[in-house]
Amino acid sequence: MTNKNGLTYADAGVDIDAGNTLVERIKPAAKRTARSGVMAGLGGFGALFDLKGAGYNDPILVAATDGVGTKLRIAIDTGNVDTVGIDLVAMCVNDLVCQGAEPLFFLDYFATGKLDVDAATRIINGIAKGCEDSGCALIGGETAEMPGMYEGGDFDLAGFSVGAMERGADLPAGVSEGDVLLGLGSNGVHSNGYSFVRKVVEMSGLSWDDKAPFADGTLGAELLAPTRLYVKQALAAVRAGGVHALAHITGGGLTENLPRVLPEGLGADIDLSAWELPAVFRWLAETADMAESELLKTFNSGLGMIVVVAADRADDLAALLAEQGETVSRIGTITAGEGVRYSGKLL
Repeated sequence: MTNKNGLTYADAGVDIDAGNTLVERIKPAAKRTARSGVMAGLGGFGALFDLKGAGYNDPILVAATDGVGTKLRIAIDTGNVDTVGIDLVAMCVNDLVCQGAEPLFFLDYFATGKLDVDAATRIINGIAKGCEDSGCALIGGETAEMPGMYEGGDFDLAGFSVGAMERGADLPAGVSEGDVLLGLGSNGVHSNGYSFVRKVVEMSGLSWDDKAPFADGTLGAELLAPTRLYVKQALAAVRAGGVHALAHITGGGLTENLPRVLPEGLGADIDLSAWELPAVFRWLAETADMAESELLKTFNSGLGMIVVVAADRADDLAALLAEQGETVSRIGTITAGEGVRYSGKLL
């Protein structure tokens, strides 16, 4: 048989060897996320997880999926890709805990035009860090090299997480008039509204390497501050008793996200003077001449999670959450009548 020097997969732009190298590099990071229930390491066609081994008797599974959005554009343009993996995990597991579920495992999807093993390793190390900090195992994923779909160093990320709770422990549950709203501080913009953020930066005439007008670091670095993980703190509060609901404040802000956990006929009264608006939001609002109402339905405005608690448990739960490292603000109450009503001012 005559050997031919024909076209190879590498000639088409896909480097299988680079993909294999990446898997070997990220195995230690994935191993650090191991928890009870994990049954195998990376490399199989599927990932196994033992719910009984994780300590569940009659579990209900909860699943969530999300991405990082156009915040990735800043990471790509600045080369600072180390924390977007944390964002990816947070956007999934913070949603799971709102259902009352403990995140168990996570899988990622990483797509790029040309695989840069070093950059990919940094990204996936960030994913592993997010998993480790939320008690969630990184048990699998997919790296897709797709020449012609992504240009230069462009890439995209998606995440998939599964959690569990014992039957009957789901949230929201028991939300009633008079319940107290505890707001947990955010770490900045988190991972929503970045198409607007990028437009504001364009309007400002600043570059990513310029000093941020609202902080000590560069504009790019400050806007890449990763989404906070609320999982362990929120689960501690749930297990202490008195938590009726949790609302992850993402796209849609307080105005759109809080009503998602309220029963028909109930709304919320919120005092906007109960917490300090972080400087990044003030800068965005002033630069864009943004109305306060628009700010409240676009960004988290400084509160990344709202905990709805029984009034007689509010002080104890606020203290517990503060002990867990949270900045806690008592921002309002559940009231009759649907919708979110604001008093006071943020701006």
